[in-house]
Amino acid sequence: MKAVAILALASLSSLTLAAEATASDPQQDSAVVPYTYGMKLDIAHVVSTTDISKDCGVVPARMTYDDSQGQRHTIQYRVWGNGCHEG
Repeated sequence: MKAVAILALASLSSLTLAAEATASDPQQDSAVVPYTYGMKLDIAHVVSTTDISKDCGVVPARMTYDDSQGQRHTIQYRVWGNGCHEG
């Protein structure tokens, strides 16, 4: 079941690669919450995600989103990068 949640987050991050989160924003960094299995997420709008298109293997990623009340949240999770190519 944990794999399903990670895959869902990975799919979501792949859909929003154009809006990459900026890791240099100190205000955003202070509000990062680690994702845990079973965490209830109220995602009304995805603002940005980490670009994992060039990463290979399991890497940390972040998703910033607005909830149904208009509050902004950032979660950090681990996901398999999309940059793995067999040579």
